[in-house]
Amino acid sequence: MGHGGPHAMSDEGAARLVAAHLTRSAETTRLTGETVTPAIVEAARRLASAFDRGRKLLICGNGGSAADAQHIAAEFMSVLDKEFVRRPLAALALTTDTSFLTASANDFGFEGVFARQVEGLGSPGDVLLAISTSGNSPNVVLASTRAREIGVVTIALTGAAGGKLADVADVLIRVPSADVQHVQEAHLAIGHALCDLTERLLFGRAVPRRDAGTPGERP
Repeated sequence: MGHGGPHAMSDEGAARLVAAHLTRSAETTRLTGETVTPAIVEAARRLASAFDRGRKLLICGNGGSAADAQHIAAEFMSVLDKEFVRRPLAALALTTDTSFLTASANDFGFEGVFARQVEGLGSPGDVLLAISTSGNSPNVVLASTRAREIGVVTIALTGAAGGKLADVADVLIRVPSADVQHVQEAHLAIGHALCDLTERLLFGRAVPRRDAGTPGERP
């Protein structure tokens, strides 16, 4: 649309809008760091312990949280930083198998699409990362409930309310915001932090990263 359309906005007004969005996003992430860092550390320790024992990470969420699930799984399976190449860490997003998702949803309803996969793929000692900005997504809550029943550790990423996930999570990481878009932005930052810390816990503190001085030998 050209500058003269019915929804025209000056460059100055557009710049203010963008700056305000980025400022709110940065503030949400800053507050997250101030309030939930201990929970992130605990979650990373649980993940490192699971990977060290040959267990795996399952991840689920809907919409933007489904995209986050796939993004985070890719970081664990591939690498977070190509300056530090390590072995793949077994992580699977439960959002990618469209044949299963559509079959299960068609036959039994959408509420059980993640719980069914947790039951089939999860084993005691595995970890489920359950992502829901409201904390109340029925299929994510059901997956988390089933995970606890079979001995799978549950880490929940939510917004400020926590929702029903707060009652079934072993570790709750609650972003202090009710604004969905900024909660999702913080969730992705948390996912990167979890991967970073998990790597450091597994492979030692002297990991070859750009912030660690002269790189040492890769494992």
